[in-house]
Amino acid sequence: MVDQENRPTTVEAVSASSGQAHGPTPAEDNDPEWPSPVVGPSRPRLFSVLGPGLVTGASDDDPSGIATYSQVGAQFGYGLSWSLVVTYPLMVAMQMISARLGRTTGHGLAGVLRLYCPSWLLSAMVVLLLVANIVNLGADLGAMADALNLLLPSGRVLYVLLFAAVAISMQLFLQYTRYVAVLKWLTLVLFAYFAALACVRVDWWTLGRQLVWPDWHSTHTAGYWTALVAILGTTISPYLFFWQASEEVEDMHVYPRRVNLVDAPAQGKNALKRIRIDTLVGMAFSNLVALAILVTTAATLNVHGVTDIQTSAQAAEALRPIAGRFASLIFTLGIVGTGLLAVPVLAGSAAYAVGEARQWPTGLERRPKEAQAFYATLVLATLVGMILNFAPIDPIKALFWSAVLNGVVAVPVMVVMMIVASRADIMGRFVIRGLLKWLGWAATLMMAGVVAGMLWSFGG
Repeated sequence: MVDQENRPTTVEAVSASSGQAHGPTPAEDNDPEWPSPVVGPSRPRLFSVLGPGLVTGASDDDPSGIATYSQVGAQFGYGLSWSLVVTYPLMVAMQMISARLGRTTGHGLAGVLRLYCPSWLLSAMVVLLLVANIVNLGADLGAMADALNLLLPSGRVLYVLLFAAVAISMQLFLQYTRYVAVLKWLTLVLFAYFAALACVRVDWWTLGRQLVWPDWHSTHTAGYWTALVAILGTTISPYLFFWQASEEVEDMHVYPRRVNLVDAPAQGKNALKRIRIDTLVGMAFSNLVALAILVTTAATLNVHGVTDIQTSAQAAEALRPIAGRFASLIFTLGIVGTGLLAVPVLAGSAAYAVGEARQWPTGLERRPKEAQAFYATLVLATLVGMILNFAPIDPIKALFWSAVLNGVVAVPVMVVMMIVASRADIMGRFVIRGLLKWLGWAATLMMAGVVAGMLWSFGG
């Protein structure tokens, strides 16, 4: 979070936005929002442009998400594949709005809510996010341990402790720029699911038909609406909103030329272009991976009558006799790799939300001694999630219902985001409008409608 007293003045902002600040630092030379004096503005630098959006999108395919897509593919075949096409523009819109909130105001999402919303609303949003994140985090740690235990049987408890320690260490001891680089490289693990897809025989005609025209008769199937909420909850998750907005603020420390767009509107064109590319690519990558997982399990498990898959590790094990050891191996390794990416994001987004709401010094670019409460929250969230794996809670149910909980929590968060991003007194000339605003409200209404449909199906 950018403290108010550290925000540049308008004069400083104009100077920075015109490129007349003091000599650029190495970080400034590499800022994807500014043309490089070495390579020129026309040379593509896609990997450098990709940042918060790519990491956010990749972390969306966490072990909980993999379990959800595997369950849906095994139970419904290709029947819910259309949802990943429909959700793409909607999740792009919501993540783009999150990023714009952070880049425009210089505050993370919780920081914006603290400044412009009632305190009771802020507290409710933060508590809901914290509960959802901890449940999700615990489910992910358990899924990673189960997956690794398939490859190296040594005890689930040991692996839960190991992964929790690795996640905490990454955030405590890695310098921010190096930490982000590690997260970006970890996104390559997700290519494992494209390799797994290449190992199976897909009914492309049926898949193509289901992608563009859902089978409405299946909407009466038991569990259909719950599965749909789980898909939406793991593709449009509230923790992703908080993370991407806060990472935009973090990057403003890494690249000192960047100034809040409210104070430096001249930076808006390049900033919004970078956010647009980053988010479009990151969310496309996320949904393509999700589709690969769903199709892989639909083409193997569902076709062979294996419809009761409860966890991502079960999916990997069930693939072995059907799709071969190689497909099972890379599916399992993908679970571990995506968990290493997602667990720090879950814990970090919770710490950002609590820290910004409480006006603590926050940010992974700070040293632990400079933001003790922020890092304590991060560690505590991870530890509580770890402890859930030793409580008398069914890990199978926790994994699926964490996605459902995310879907329910997302609705009020999305409503508040849309209202805040539409206020000119907060966003200035960068208030959302046009297609972006329509898509944002469409995503919000669709999420609310599907949650209502799920609750109605429970009553029926």
